Amino acid sequence: MTEFSYDNIEKSIDVLHLNLSIAELAKLSEENSLTTDQMAAFDLLLEHLREKKIQTTINTLLKMSRLPLKNPKAFDNFDFSIVKGKDIDRLKALPSLAAIHAHKNLAFIGPAGIGKTHLAQAFGYECCQHGLKTYFIKMSELRDKFTSARRNGKEASVLNGLVRPSCLIIDEVGHCEFDKENTRLFFDLIDRRYIKEGSYNIIFTSNKNPSQWRNIFNEDDALLCALDRIFDDATVFTIRGESFRGRKLDRVALQIGKPIKKDASSSTAAD
Repeated sequence: MTEFSYDNIEKSIDVLHLNLSIAELAKLSEENSLTTDQMAAFDLLLEHLREKKIQTTINTLLKMSRLPLKNPKAFDNFDFSIVKGKDIDRLKALPSLAAIHAHKNLAFIGPAGIGKTHLAQAFGYECCQHGLKTYFIKMSELRDKFTSARRNGKEASVLNGLVRPSCLIIDEVGHCEFDKENTRLFFDLIDRRYIKEGSYNIIFTSNKNPSQWRNIFNEDDALLCALDRIFDDATVFTIRGESFRGRKLDRVALQIGKPIKKDASSSTAAD
């Protein structure tokens, strides 16, 4: 006998936002003497539509996130086995997304090529898989975005767009400087996300220690103290080691010898 589940049907109804209650469905089933096989077929159809809608939502979130869609950086393709340290379990726990539900910012600090951006993007990718809006932007792109917004009088619109995502990833902090006006927009962004409700966090990557970040902003110490809000409740992963880059590099060693002198008499028209 084919089985079906009212709980599963209710889950599908909720995801699909159907104007139908389980009580109504049960009454409809009784009135029309629907068999178990018929109800199971209905359950199967709704489950298919539910999964289809979920996947469509995930694909839309990934497209809007600015994360790479070709060969995406995910936790599944990050080699945790090469990472050592007593707190490795905290790194391995990132896929649980506990940080975003606990409103805890994350920072990955270390030299180039050790996987900082991979880990940040993997967190964002996982967020999209769970229906959480994500946005990835490099610090230099953020600076240019603010400058353009000021030039066109769209500061409010740009800030709203950056506050909205559940997970905001800012890559390569410290690779550029912010003038006074862009600095104020940056801290306005931090303040507004600090009081944001729901599941949210900011993820930073940098090759500079957070204590050096204030050097890239042009403002007085009073405003720069807002930097503390970033790390009010945060986890900073300081990663050391050799760069992953170039490990698949195939080096070919060649040597140039002395040129061979040709005899003039052996020259042909083809030469």
